[in-house]
Amino acid sequence: MQEPGSPAPRPFWQRLNTFFAFPFQGQPLGYALLLAASSLLIHLFFFLPQALILLLVELGIVLAASRYGFKVMALGARGIVRAADFPRTLDEEWTNLPWKLFGLLLLQGFVGGLIGALNPALGYVALFVLSFTLPATTMVLVQSGSFWQSLNPGLVWETMRAIGWPYVLLCFFLFLLNSGAQLAVVMLLPVFKGWIALPAFNFVMIYFGWVMASLLGYVMYQNHAELGIELLPGAGADEREPDTRTPAQIAQQHTDALVAQMVTDGDVTGALALAYEDQRTKPDDLAAHRRYHRVLLLAPDKTATLLSHARGLVAMLLARDLNAEALKVYNVCREKDDSFVLDDPAVTVALARAEWRNGEAKASLALLRGFDKRFRGHAEIPLAYELAARVLVQGLGRRDMAQPILSTLEARYPESEQTQEVRWLLRELPQA
Repeated sequence: MQEPGSPAPRPFWQRLNTFFAFPFQGQPLGYALLLAASSLLIHLFFFLPQALILLLVELGIVLAASRYGFKVMALGARGIVRAADFPRTLDEEWTNLPWKLFGLLLLQGFVGGLIGALNPALGYVALFVLSFTLPATTMVLVQSGSFWQSLNPGLVWETMRAIGWPYVLLCFFLFLLNSGAQLAVVMLLPVFKGWIALPAFNFVMIYFGWVMASLLGYVMYQNHAELGIELLPGAGADEREPDTRTPAQIAQQHTDALVAQMVTDGDVTGALALAYEDQRTKPDDLAAHRRYHRVLLLAPDKTATLLSHARGLVAMLLARDLNAEALKVYNVCREKDDSFVLDDPAVTVALARAEWRNGEAKASLALLRGFDKRFRGHAEIPLAYELAARVLVQGLGRRDMAQPILSTLEARYPESEQTQEVRWLLRELPQA
């Protein structure tokens, strides 16, 4: 069965690059090079007839490559398309598939030849039909493991019908791959001469054979529901988006899901306890504090706790330049209790500046109201005075209200940068 949340298989024509890339994965590439190099064994048995040893070596290579190709098809049909996920051993029912396919091709060739001998025109038709149905016949062979079932026209037709019109496209691609293999050999022969020619020839044939096996296996996987194929665990893993989350992000999302489920089940107290403990043990984790704040908003009897926690959350948000979210938290707390104020002078000035930049002049002034009395003697007072004067002059056009601020600054902080700034703001402008 396909794992829940797994994406539906994409059409095979959208994944052609993966089929061409399959033989270049580490495991198949190493095996293909080994098989291709095995053709050099003919030079070790120089005392035997060259034709005989060439036949035996090539037959062994074809058999080994075919067995691996059927493994690629069989596992691909069940959704396993990465060679790294393949089991190390062959399934018993796959071992003899090359011989069964060979026997099948011999029988079909005999039937086609017999029909051609009786009627050449019908012989061409028979050859076309046998070639056209060969991919479906091979799929039946892989799925059933039975030579006789692969000869059943009804099963072959059902396979073609399950795939639908893309079966024609599949045959076209297989034809191109087969032609491509022949063309590649023709192009390589003048380049690779001498002892390297045979290994190069074998590698090309193995490569294209495994590309076709990968393609056929994926087409079976793409239509596994219609073909009645049971998928293996991990099917379609290569189509899933890679999980780039860090362990901390995974843990955070897991906690989010637990808290959300508790809230959905009506267990706000349990959700609150879990969220509290998470932010307590992770004091610098913004996500944990956000979660705790959200749950506190749902608890009607936790207003005092909400306001106390919000003061730290606002500071944390401002430190990360999340000004809009900090303002939202502050305003929510003001709605809960209109006497709510921040207890950190630097945070208060930073939030007032955020309100000012947000175009909220009056809200900015409200935050600064009584600042010098609440934070008597604090180093942030000149900054608060300068910001208040700026809001009055540039935001509200009230130079008259800003004048006392300048007087206070000149009396208390005559040399400060903020005094100079407010003096510049209130400079006498030339008359128009």
